[in-house]
Amino acid sequence: MGDSKIDKLGEAVLRGIARRSSRRGFLGKLGVAMAAGSAFPLLPVSRASGAPAPTPSAPLSDFERNAQSSDPLRCDYWRHCAIDGTICGCCGGGLHTCPPGSTPSPTAWVGTCLNPDDGRSYLIAYRDCCGTSACVASGEDCECTGTDRELPIYRPQANNDIIWCFGDSSMAYHCSTAALVGLAE
Repeated sequence: MGDSKIDKLGEAVLRGIARRSSRRGFLGKLGVAMAAGSAFPLLPVSRASGAPAPTPSAPLSDFERNAQSSDPLRCDYWRHCAIDGTICGCCGGGLHTCPPGSTPSPTAWVGTCLNPDDGRSYLIAYRDCCGTSACVASGEDCECTGTDRELPIYRPQANNDIIWCFGDSSMAYHCSTAALVGLAE
C-alpha cells in the first residue's frame, strides 16, 4: 500500500512540529490556556444589554394591587412591601429615622416596591432600630409582615425574618424604617 501525497505532507508537517517543540512546552502552553480560560468569565462585562427587559404587563402582587401612598403609618403603604416588624413612624420615628433612644442597625435588607402614583419600582432599604425594648405601637395597622419578593433565609440581603441588630451595641429590636434608596432598574 502506497502512501498518498496527503499522508506524506501530514507526516512532514507533524515531524517538523515535533522537532521544534517539546512535550513540556506543549503542556505548559495548555496549562496557561486552561488558567486563562477559567479566569475569562471573571472579567467585567456589561450584561445589561443581554438582560431581558422588564415587561410592563407583569402581573402585580397582592400587595402592589392594594398599595396606597397617602398614609405611611399603615402596612399597605407602598414602601412597606417587604417590611417585617413595627413601623417606626408609629413609635415616634419616621419613614427613614429611628425614634429617640434607639439607633439604626449597621446593616439592612432591601426590597423593590412599586409606587402606585407613578407606576415605577423603587429600591427600599429596611433598617431595624435597635437598643430599646420592642415598640408597642398604638395603631392597629403598625405591625407589618410584608413578604413581597422575599427571598429564603440563605439570601439574607432580601430576607426580612432576621433581626438586623447584629453589629449594634444592643440586639434589642425596637422598630423598622423604610428608606427610599432610588429607582430600581
